[in-house]
Amino acid sequence: MNIYPIDSHRDIRAFIEFPYRLYSDDSVWIPPLRNEQQKQFDPKTNPFLRHCDWQLYLLKDNEKIIGRIAAFVDKIAIDFWKERIGLFGYFECIPDKTASSMLLEAARNWLKEQRCIIMRGPWSFVSQEWGMVLEGFEPSPVIMAPYNPPYYNDFLVDFGMHKAKDLLCWCISIADGYKIPQRILKLTNSVAKRYGVRVRTIDMKQYDQEVKTFIELSNASIIENWGYSPVTEAEVNAMARDMKPIIQPKGVLFAEDKNGRPIGFAVALPDVNFLLKGMKGRLYPFGFIKMLWGIPRLRRYRMFALGVIPEYQGKAVDSLIYHALSESIYAQDLWLEINYVLEDNWLMINGIRKLGAKPLRRYRVYEMGIT
Repeated sequence: MNIYPIDSHRDIRAFIEFPYRLYSDDSVWIPPLRNEQQKQFDPKTNPFLRHCDWQLYLLKDNEKIIGRIAAFVDKIAIDFWKERIGLFGYFECIPDKTASSMLLEAARNWLKEQRCIIMRGPWSFVSQEWGMVLEGFEPSPVIMAPYNPPYYNDFLVDFGMHKAKDLLCWCISIADGYKIPQRILKLTNSVAKRYGVRVRTIDMKQYDQEVKTFIELSNASIIENWGYSPVTEAEVNAMARDMKPIIQPKGVLFAEDKNGRPIGFAVALPDVNFLLKGMKGRLYPFGFIKMLWGIPRLRRYRMFALGVIPEYQGKAVDSLIYHALSESIYAQDLWLEINYVLEDNWLMINGIRKLGAKPLRRYRVYEMGIT
């Protein structure tokens, strides 16, 4: 076995292609669109890379690819965290401990060369795609969520990595009898009256301005969250561009106070992974039609984000927004995954529990010191 740093477009294509072969017999994995994967590794289409130093590696056995990994340093994150934390991601490997150790060692050595003192991951070049699935390997992952076989966790622990943070997920299913508890309905109605809060859907005609409002609210509500780092304007614009064809207005809500000031938001994305199954990562020749027809009809969603500005936190405004969202996207066969919540975000966790959502998955982010 030999490990190779990637230095050509041909190698990047091989790096992207490896999971399609590794998971070819895995019925749970959802093949992402290849063209979307390619965008992640090009600074022209992924502005995140413009403030990163990064290196990709392939592991080969007699010229056959058996593993891959990325190591990178996010300069903006390091400035914000005030600590030289290096990141790794895109880890994929055959079930072989020696192979996994070679990949992780390559990432650690590169990060050591960058003067990093901590190695953390899995992390990705895409916003909030963090962690390794630790519990809840089924059902299939939702849009923009990681997937891995269970043995990956053993590989990281055997290498000497330990838990940095767990990320929790819940789900609700109307078909399985879920209903918002009556006490929550009464509470949210009283909160709306007390604070004069109204909730509205996104105005797609003012999409660019609505995106700016979302970013302002998001930064204000999650700036203290573990793992947060600022995003650039170019990243915001790229994210808005990529999400626009997917977004359904009924799934994006803003809460405003009695003066019309935005104070909170919720974003539920249609789970396009449900449509991608069987497409083998390609839109053509028929996948494009399937997506175009299917997205407006999807009844499966990922709760991608929900936030409230600090002034209104702890006042059940988050429950009010969730109530409004559940009514907005309601269908008799609605299925919603709340993905994800930091394990120590007790305000959010307590609110979710009161709503009657069921625990579904647990992701784990690992880290280790670099010496």
